[in-house]
Amino acid sequence: QVQLVESGGGLVQAGGSLRLSCVASGRTFSSYTMAWFRQAPGLEREFVAAINWRGTNTNYADSVKRRFTISRDNAKNTVYLQMNSLKPEDTAVYYCATKNSVTWDPVSEYEYWGQGTQVTVSS
Repeated sequence: QVQLVESGGGLVQAGGSLRLSCVASGRTFSSYTMAWFRQAPGLEREFVAAINWRGTNTNYADSVKRRFTISRDNAKNTVYLQMNSLKPEDTAVYYCATKNSVTWDPVSEYEYWGQGTQVTVSS
């Protein structure tokens, strides 16, 4: 059974940085796309970033391009989200996700989700 555990959230001032981590277990981590999504209060969950199994292909939501960086360490079964120049509108619960398909489709069809980690950006 796939398990995803996020960490690294917290409270930060606008303009600050945070790095989120997600540790995966339950299957061969290095074979699958990993992604980050977020959900703000009252809004639907939205795609943030994804990375393919080798770490050679990434995709970002327009709202986070040039501020966020997704990366992975397959030896540690961990995916990261480095968030710089944070804005109050980045406030949300951030979720790690993965899927069974090995096809590169960064935005959709994720089947496994973590419990989420809260990120709050104060103005």
